[in-house]
Amino acid sequence: MTRRDEILKLIVEHFIKTAEPVGSKTLQEVYKLEVSSATIRNEMNALEQDGYLEKTHTSSGRVPSEKGYQYYVSHLREAPVDENAKNALQNILGEKTKSVEEVMKESCEILSHMTNLASVVLGSSINEEKLVSVQIIPLSSTTATAVFVTDKGYVENKTFIVDPTIPVEEVVKTVSMLNARLTGTPIAGVVSKMEAMRPALTDYVVGQEVIYDAILEAFAKFATERLDMYGKDALYNQPEFANDAEKLRQLLSLLDDPEKMKKALCESAPKNVGSGVSVHIGTKKEGLEDLAIVSTELKLPGEPSASLTVLGPSRMDYEKVVSTLKYFANALDEYFASRTILKGGKACQTPLKKQSKVSKKK
Repeated sequence: MTRRDEILKLIVEHFIKTAEPVGSKTLQEVYKLEVSSATIRNEMNALEQDGYLEKTHTSSGRVPSEKGYQYYVSHLREAPVDENAKNALQNILGEKTKSVEEVMKESCEILSHMTNLASVVLGSSINEEKLVSVQIIPLSSTTATAVFVTDKGYVENKTFIVDPTIPVEEVVKTVSMLNARLTGTPIAGVVSKMEAMRPALTDYVVGQEVIYDAILEAFAKFATERLDMYGKDALYNQPEFANDAEKLRQLLSLLDDPEKMKKALCESAPKNVGSGVSVHIGTKKEGLEDLAIVSTELKLPGEPSASLTVLGPSRMDYEKVVSTLKYFANALDEYFASRTILKGGKACQTPLKKQSKVSKKK
């Protein structure tokens, strides 16, 4: 490692720890470098001229640029994965009766806790997914649950209040008509198709508004909120966002917009099979200022493509995040592969099922 590389590495890692611009005096005093402050300043100036460092307006110190972070990540020496993270994940994978969704939920919660960042799993696009059926399950004389199943094995439900004066046969008519008209429809197009059906449904079924509106509302949520993110609160507490109202506003705008979030994740995901970990450091133009997205490919049952992602400030501890993310992805891939059963010469995998209730995010 050259002296210039060493200085860049120290600046990146010190900034990761402190979120404060780094000066030559700090490097010399904290890291006991055996060169003069003048030499360190010259190296920092060269790094700045080459685009690896940026000078802030508030001090004479420097901070890593996007190019500096990318160089740091590409020349990264992997850190050992925390044993607590390994043990916590293995405890989850040791319970063979868990559903795919439960395994991913609990794994992401551990990943977020261990990195103190947000994590998310991104599966296939809903444009490739179709509705298989709609069912209504009575819970009592005044409540019922609408259940939707897709061809990817996802399940969603919506509990609503039923007018006790509406005959059961009318509810059955509503469901039968929805199944006849909606089965095979891409999830992304269900809501617009239901809106177009409303006049015909009104003429066909008496008192169907409550049932129809409940199902429509559930589908609207189903189509737009298919993104479970964990550890979002950890992002809000990071200095970049906690101390800057504009950056916090941009972050909230991203996290509260499922389509915008999916676009950012898709653009940051590994582009080729087996390409390893992808690191994308956002820009102000993208609305992702001071936000980094680290992703790796994941092989989930029933999913043609998926990725496991960690989101955090651009000064995140990449050494820790990359090694932990790779460990989790490899362990999960091995776990799901071991649950693949050969049946009749074909691979039969545990279907990916959506939990009936949205899990509480941490």
